[in-house]
Amino acid sequence: MPYSTGDIAAKLPYLRRYARALTGSQATGDEYVRTCLEVIARDRHQIAENVDLQAELFRLFHKVYASADPKLSHSGRHSGEPALRTVMALPPIERQVLLLSALERYSFGDVAYILDVPEETVRDLFNRAQESMMSLAAAKVLIIEDEPVIALELKSIVESLGHRVVGTADREKEAVAIANRAAPNLVLADIQLRGDDSGIEAVRRILERHSVPVIFITAYPERLLTGKGVEPTFIISKPYDPSMVRAAVSQALHVSAGANA
Repeated sequence: MPYSTGDIAAKLPYLRRYARALTGSQATGDEYVRTCLEVIARDRHQIAENVDLQAELFRLFHKVYASADPKLSHSGRHSGEPALRTVMALPPIERQVLLLSALERYSFGDVAYILDVPEETVRDLFNRAQESMMSLAAAKVLIIEDEPVIALELKSIVESLGHRVVGTADREKEAVAIANRAAPNLVLADIQLRGDDSGIEAVRRILERHSVPVIFITAYPERLLTGKGVEPTFIISKPYDPSMVRAAVSQALHVSAGANA
């Protein structure tokens, strides 16, 4: 029996999160997901039965990308409608492997199935991606986190990649002040800060003056995966594995560098 519409809808937040992280854009990522849904609506057999539904959706996502029509490609700055971008829409396959395994927590076998490549190839691509993470230019990173132990761990992870933490903050006002003073290249932020302060509000105020990628690391990802309005490109759920943070940091800086090239 085919999966129900409700079954598919329940998995979409995770596919949307992945699509945004890959493309670096909510509009572009959501356009790929919308196209996947259109494919399923035309032919439910595109989603195999009696298998992991989420993995099937991720596999379909990559099929949609592989078959994207180059004529759909445009900058999007001259139109209010998002379109599928082709050549530069997704990062190299090494980064697809890295995000699927480190951020989405798929096994190498599952990644091989999703990307339709041999598992041994996936292992080689993952190792290559790990090496490329260390080749990025050193970046200035701001950490917004009210748990001292977590803030210290995030600082250690960031520095292990060769980047520099320009400050840590557990209040909105402090976070904004550091951002204005240091002009970070990346922000790592929790949602809920000390007292009644909000990491979301701190980031909103920072983005008013600085164009900088943001990674939200939170125990409440559902607050950011509503499907309504503007959503952050990178979301990591607590508790997290350090490899998830490393992958997200690498991808966020990679996307940012590409956008500014």
